[in-house]
Amino acid sequence: MPVNPKITGIFAPMKKIVDYRKFLGVTETAPLQELKSVYRSLMKTWHPDKFNDDHELKLDAEHKSKYIIEAYHFLVSIAPETIAASLPDYITTTTTAAILDFEFKQQTLTIQFTDGNTYEYFDVPKAVYVKLVNADSPGRFARRHIYNEFVYRSTSRLAASEQAG
Repeated sequence: MPVNPKITGIFAPMKKIVDYRKFLGVTETAPLQELKSVYRSLMKTWHPDKFNDDHELKLDAEHKSKYIIEAYHFLVSIAPETIAASLPDYITTTTTAAILDFEFKQQTLTIQFTDGNTYEYFDVPKAVYVKLVNADSPGRFARRHIYNEFVYRSTSRLAASEQAG
C-alpha cells in the first residue's frame, strides 16, 4: 500500500474521502465495526515498533501508520452510525444556534455556531459559499442550502478530544 503522507490535507474534500476509503479498502456504508477491524489489522502490519531493526522501514511505517490513523478517524467522523448518533445534537444546533463565523477553504466550509459547535461541510461549491456570504440571512440560507445537502462532520468533538488528550 503506497502512501505519500506529504500530500494528505491538500486533496479536494471528496477525493480525500474516496482516497481514505480506497486506502482502507472499505465502502461508503462500512459499519464502524468494519472500520475498526480494518484499522487494527493495518496498524498491526504497519506499527513502527515492528521495524526496530531497519531505520528506513521504521520511518516508512511511521508515515503509513500516521496516514492509517488519520484515515480511520476521519472516516469514523463521517460514518453513518456516527452521523445517526449525533443527529439530535446536529438538528438542535442547526435549528436553534446562530452562525458565529464561517470559513471556506478547498471546497470545505467550516461553520462555527453560537452554541460552541463547529461543523465541516465537504465538497461545497464556491458558488454556494458566495451566496452564503451575500445572503441577507446566512442562517436561513444555510438551513435551506447547506445543512442537509453536504457530507459533514463535527469538529467540536475533535477539538475537545485533542484538548483532553
